[in-house]
Amino acid sequence: MDIILLERIERLGGLGEIVRVKDGYARNFLLPQKKALRATDENKQRFERERDALEKINDERRSGAESDAERIEGQDFVLIRQASDTLQLYGSVTARDIADAIIASGIDIKRQQVRLDRPIKTLGIFEVRVAIHPEVIITVKANVARSEEEAEIQAKGGSILPAHEQEALDEQAAEEAAREAAAKAAEAVFEEPEKELQSMAEAEESAQPEAAEPVAADAPSENAEGDATAEKAVNTSD
Repeated sequence: MDIILLERIERLGGLGEIVRVKDGYARNFLLPQKKALRATDENKQRFERERDALEKINDERRSGAESDAERIEGQDFVLIRQASDTLQLYGSVTARDIADAIIASGIDIKRQQVRLDRPIKTLGIFEVRVAIHPEVIITVKANVARSEEEAEIQAKGGSILPAHEQEALDEQAAEEAAREAAAKAAEAVFEEPEKELQSMAEAEESAQPEAAEPVAADAPSENAEGDATAEKAVNTSD
């Protein structure tokens, strides 16, 4: 279905653009939410008549969204949940839960404006994108903890794992670091003899004398004249 966008839609386009979308997406979301019109000739003419007013409304909404964004961007929103010692939640934290926490701070948004790919199922701090306005998208933090005290510890970068669980993680990290160090040491030991052998081969090659040029078979030797004189003397004596 071809539609006219009445506001900017992420991954689709901006105000006034005509785009093609799936019929179900248009009928179930864009058209009922008054975010778009069917791209009929009549609606195209209507949009052009109302363009200035729509752009003015959009500018006002964007300005208000920017003001709200300054208040909450990067802020921690604490969500208290029950969880096991392994930090797994008994349930999950959804986009609606995060939207409710933001609304409680005085910012009016809807669940659809929270861009959470999947529900949160463990304790911890998670970055979440929030579209305060189609053109104003910020990031907040969902601090999921079992108590306000644990939330404060997490916010400061501390661990809320039980002591034995933390020790196990520390031991695992130490073992991994030791394995990595051993692997690097073994690699260095393997490379050193190779470098030494290569150096020895290069030194031996540089120490080899240059091969003498072959002497031609018919070239007279340095003592050829002396040998001939001695042979003549022997024959005379005979």
